Amino acid sequence: QVQLVESGGGLVQAGDSLRLSCAASGRTFSNYAMGWFRQVPGKEREFVAAISGAGAYSYASDPVKGRFTISRDNAKSTVNLQMISLKSEDTAVYYCASARSASPGQFEYEYNYWGQGTQVTVSS
Repeated sequence: QVQLVESGGGLVQAGDSLRLSCAASGRTFSNYAMGWFRQVPGKEREFVAAISGAGAYSYASDPVKGRFTISRDNAKSTVNLQMISLKSEDTAVYYCASARSASPGQFEYEYNYWGQGTQVTVSS
C-alpha cells in the first residue's frame, strides 16, 4: 500500500518562505513522477508542480512559476516544494501525489495516490 505523508505547512506572512515535504512508502519511489496540487474550499484542486521519476525534468504552473520549486530525493523517497515570496492567494491545502508513471503530469487522473494534505495559510 502506497502512503504519502506531507509535512511543513503552517501560517506565514506574505513574502515569507515555506518548505513542504512529502515522504513516500510502499513502492519503488524513483519509478514514478511526483506532483503537488492545492485546493481552496469551494474550488477545484489545482496543479502546482511536478517532477519526473528520475528528477531530471520538472515544471510548475504559471501562478507559482519562479516562486515555487519542486525537488526530490530518491534515496530518501521524499519530494519537496520550496515556496518563496508567498502571497495570500497561495493559501490552500497542499497535496502530494504519486503518478501512474515516471512522466510528470498536470492532471489529477495522472496520479493514483494522494496524501492527506497540509494547510498553508499566508496572511497579508
